[in-house]
Amino acid sequence: MSESVKEFNDYRSKMNDKILGDNNKIIKRIFNLDTNAFAEGALDVKTKELLGLVASTVLRCDDCVKYHLETSYKIGLKKEEVVEALGIATLVGGTIVIPHLRRAYEFWDALDEDSKTQ
Repeated sequence: MSESVKEFNDYRSKMNDKILGDNNKIIKRIFNLDTNAFAEGALDVKTKELLGLVASTVLRCDDCVKYHLETSYKIGLKKEEVVEALGIATLVGGTIVIPHLRRAYEFWDALDEDSKTQ
């Protein structure tokens, strides 16, 4: 696994465990709501992940972008589909999202590299 992907997942997992370990009802409900919002429904999971990716990019949340990129990769979205969604995000968000777009490309490449070495 590439260092950037491993580092992101290790940190995310460690901190989620710490946050959820405090047993705060509100935070646990928000985490649960987030999980359930991306489950299959009237919209399929792939569409929901692309929506999450676009929203995360426009909101300039790099951790969120990485999460949705990795999930998109794991559920079989093609790079062309992800890039098209990132194009919409850049259009909506404007040039201020370009640094996030760069990091998104870099992370997708790391995910792709990982899959080729496994």
